[in-house]
Amino acid sequence: MKPRQRPDMNTHPFVQAWSRRWPERRLLWLSVLGIGIGFGMMLGSGYAEGRAFALTDPLPWTLYAGTLVVLHLTLVSVHFQGDQILIGALAFLAGFGLLAQVRLGTFDVANPLDPGLYLVPAGIVLMLLVAIGLSHGRYARLTEGHWLWVWAAGSLVLVAVVLLFGQRYRGAVYGVGLVTPTELLKVTVVVFLAGFIDRHAKRLANWGKGFPLPPMRHLWPLLLFCLGLSALLLTQRDLGMVVILSVALLVMLFFGTGRTAYLVLGGVLAALAGALLLTVFSHGQRRLAAWLDPFQDPTGNSWQILQGLSGMYSGGLWGEGFGAGNPEYTPIAQSDFIYAVIGEELGFVGAVLLVLVFLVLFGRGLTIADQTRQGFGRLLCLGLTTELATQTLLNLGGVTKSIPLTGVTLPFISHGGSSLMTSFVMLGLILAVSDGMPARRRTPKPPRPPSD
Repeated sequence: MKPRQRPDMNTHPFVQAWSRRWPERRLLWLSVLGIGIGFGMMLGSGYAEGRAFALTDPLPWTLYAGTLVVLHLTLVSVHFQGDQILIGALAFLAGFGLLAQVRLGTFDVANPLDPGLYLVPAGIVLMLLVAIGLSHGRYARLTEGHWLWVWAAGSLVLVAVVLLFGQRYRGAVYGVGLVTPTELLKVTVVVFLAGFIDRHAKRLANWGKGFPLPPMRHLWPLLLFCLGLSALLLTQRDLGMVVILSVALLVMLFFGTGRTAYLVLGGVLAALAGALLLTVFSHGQRRLAAWLDPFQDPTGNSWQILQGLSGMYSGGLWGEGFGAGNPEYTPIAQSDFIYAVIGEELGFVGAVLLVLVFLVLFGRGLTIADQTRQGFGRLLCLGLTTELATQTLLNLGGVTKSIPLTGVTLPFISHGGSSLMTSFVMLGLILAVSDGMPARRRTPKPPRPPSD
């Protein structure tokens, strides 16, 4: 999207920045308008059923709209050069997630002090701070010197601490207050992987002549880290995180070295590991059985799947209407199965439109990676986008019964503060990469000696 008019170079810098970011302003305005219509429909259906008006009813939308205004004015003020369409897609998804959570009663709208009301605004502010703080090429400092290994060690320590001091709930291990600190691995692990692959790209691409064998001499630090982290995560029973990080690793190795063999070898190892894990972990066997034949245990392990499918089927093409569905019949609808509620109330059309916005988000992330010349930034952007896309596919595939359930959330839509905050940080990093590297300083030429 190009600016409508070429900025006048004689005007004030703020006016030039304001003019350059008009596509972002228009997308944010459309998001505020669309989400506002959704809030109006939701509140209107409640009033039609006899619910009384409360002054706090518009509070979630007001906070959302106000935060977007602050976001845009701040980006204009600091002359941010990062991607604008990515911010527009993020604004719609975050607003849609806030609307869905209010619809499901996750927050107490009548209580202005409910922390849940401020999660999305806080996440947008966090994303803004990350994007500005690491913009203009400052993200490259994340792996300077020994920082690369700090990210690796910190990732292992984080999971170990959660295992030692966390509490087990529904089979998995959580932190204090059922938060999931391991969501931060989506950032710390990718930063380490991007830095390591970028430093050793040439050596990792050398598979030798004749029968291709991986360069184990240079690959073993990466393998030890991945095996140790996977063992800790599997002890925690977080198979979804293992899948997300593994896919990101293979994609980054492939694009960082240009070797297709990493994808082939990774696929073979993943199939063998999956078969082995299913023989060891009983909850994995239950999820696979529920996926293959949900009617074998319809009121037990398959209850959530069947209720979600029933809700989406009743939604049909256009849905039952916003606020007219029955999400209370689907267990944990506000988290893992929120896409089933969307399909029930907004129908096939609404569910597909949401997927299209996700595709725009991922497409912009990949475009930014493709346009980034700096190796670490390109791999960082690629890894983060791959993680978000894999998490989305795992959630949508599990809800629609295309794949077994993995228990991961839908980014920016599902309830879950740790996952939401981490997703905003990931978007902040991608935006920082999109801002580009600092311009090279021109070395002044020495003055010419005076001619005789």
